Amino acid sequence: MHVLNHSSPQLSLFHFFPFNTNLSTLPFSLQSHLNTPLLLSTLNLRFSSSFSFNYSLSSKNLNPDLKMSWQTYVDEHLMCDIEGTGNHLAAAAILGHDGTVWAQSSSFPQFKPEEIKAIMTDFDEPGHLAPTGLHLGGTKYMVIQGEPGAVIRGKKGPGGITVKKTGQALIFGIYEEPVTPGQCNMVVERLGDYLVEQGM
Repeated sequence: MHVLNHSSPQLSLFHFFPFNTNLSTLPFSLQSHLNTPLLLSTLNLRFSSSFSFNYSLSSKNLNPDLKMSWQTYVDEHLMCDIEGTGNHLAAAAILGHDGTVWAQSSSFPQFKPEEIKAIMTDFDEPGHLAPTGLHLGGTKYMVIQGEPGAVIRGKKGPGGITVKKTGQALIFGIYEEPVTPGQCNMVVERLGDYLVEQGM
């Protein structure tokens, strides 16, 4: 098994195997830069169009601070080509509930801690943002119909924002024309639903 260092400064989790290897269950202990080994209970790998491995991790004790290639999720699953149109989101990010940035696109706005706190409050108390709007990086979005406790959607002119809450993360997608609100919702919520399924 060969390990290829990835962009994460703390942990490398790209592993290459022969094409015919059964990867349905692959327990192993990974000694990283940490003082203790990390047990990855399940590692599912699949090919992307660029022939690199993408992975999904399932572990109740997984520490999101390891930033296990969260950047790959942003680059390949949020800032991706949407439905073969050649269009993509204007910006995207994955944050912890405390506002810690796990990964983001270079275009994601510099936000204030109180903006993330207000978003978290709206997830806990749906309707909290309705009177004031959703603010991110100084931009105000009018809050439109979402899914109470799970998805917040905002609109500003022809563009807008979608925020999906998972057990441990906030998935942000910001769009501008020609990307449609529905396409942004699909991209953000698809990844969010997947992370929920993985216990994240």
